[in-house]
Amino acid sequence: MNAERKSLKVGMLGCGVVGSEIARLLVANADDLAARSGAKLDLVKVAVRDLNRKNIAKELLTTDLMSVVNDPNIDLIIEVIGGIEPARALILAALESGKSVVTANKALLAKHGGELFAAADKFGADLYYEAAVAGAIPILRPLRESLVGDHIQKIMGIVNGTTNFILTKMDESGAAFGDALAEAQALGFAEADPTADVEGFDAAAKAAILASLAFHSRVTGDDVFREGITKITSTDVAVARSLDLVIKLLAIAELNSDGQISVRVHPTLISRNHPLAAVRESFNAVFVEAEAAGALMFYGRGAGGTPTASAVLGDLVAVARHRISGGLGPRESDYADRAIATIGNTRTRYLIRLEVADRPGVLAAVAQTFAKHDVSIQTVRQTGRGENAELIVMTHKATDGALSETVAGLKALDSVKDVASVIRVEGMSS
Repeated sequence: MNAERKSLKVGMLGCGVVGSEIARLLVANADDLAARSGAKLDLVKVAVRDLNRKNIAKELLTTDLMSVVNDPNIDLIIEVIGGIEPARALILAALESGKSVVTANKALLAKHGGELFAAADKFGADLYYEAAVAGAIPILRPLRESLVGDHIQKIMGIVNGTTNFILTKMDESGAAFGDALAEAQALGFAEADPTADVEGFDAAAKAAILASLAFHSRVTGDDVFREGITKITSTDVAVARSLDLVIKLLAIAELNSDGQISVRVHPTLISRNHPLAAVRESFNAVFVEAEAAGALMFYGRGAGGTPTASAVLGDLVAVARHRISGGLGPRESDYADRAIATIGNTRTRYLIRLEVADRPGVLAAVAQTFAKHDVSIQTVRQTGRGENAELIVMTHKATDGALSETVAGLKALDSVKDVASVIRVEGMSS
């Protein structure tokens, strides 16, 4: 029977850390992959920048990327070069020739996903992308297959390992942001230019993909409110700890009361009893709240060559099965076409730290400012005396717009020296 098994030819675009692991595992696990997919998966061409690669057979290499997608003998394409162009043009060309594509390109999907899915539909090809969010963690397929009979209410995820490593170090050792970032870079968890991670761009692209699947609507990266972690201080972390809270950079997607999608990425305070609070260092986790299934959490390594390669190969087996059987996998589901809520209309709780003058009437003026903008205070705690007094205010749920107006009003008070920080709070009632 094995001798009669069909062979599918695979072309790969890119061969960096992830691509090298994919190539290695395709060879090392060839028999198992063939048995599971129903076809021998032969890697026949790899597009690279440098032909002097020691880990790939020289006869497989080419610097002509388009030659891979245009090769009529190639059935399936893996894209791991990243970025927008030329990845977009290459994937479109592959789909237009009927080749199914497996990609790990979250930035491209968050920006041009609609165009790519439309091409896949038009030309009868699969577009799979499990590796685009949270590495080896199976989260996208459960959202579009396992939970498709349910109604997702909310998703909260730690989807960037670099920022989680930094915030873990700040929480556990009291390190300043710069020192924690330097350690992450030294250990290879952060790039030399960490902007995409620490400013939330990477997480925002993943949030768009998660929201699109969860709420059956097209969500792009531009729809995601984004705030990074560079302003988080060791004082913020210490205050959080004193309140039995922890700061995480979360990607959050939920439906508001008007049926609109709120999708955002920002530093978030959560209770140390919440499952996401225990996710340390470079690990990722996605917490899903569904109407029927209840609360679910998916946890594991969210990046790295081998974990990401695992997700890519899982998708490759799936599209190979479809190619053998003559079928196709799930298509883009955007039937709901929900509107995107502005951040100003998004409701959550807030923790505000105020540096104030310690004199009579200060607390009353602060409370009046909150009340003026319909932001209800849950608790107030004062620390310090004299010139170093600080108020720590926890609110009930309020819109982001009302909170912004409140902060502007607080800054205008003579008794308020500084609004030291404003951090959103999730996972707590009211």
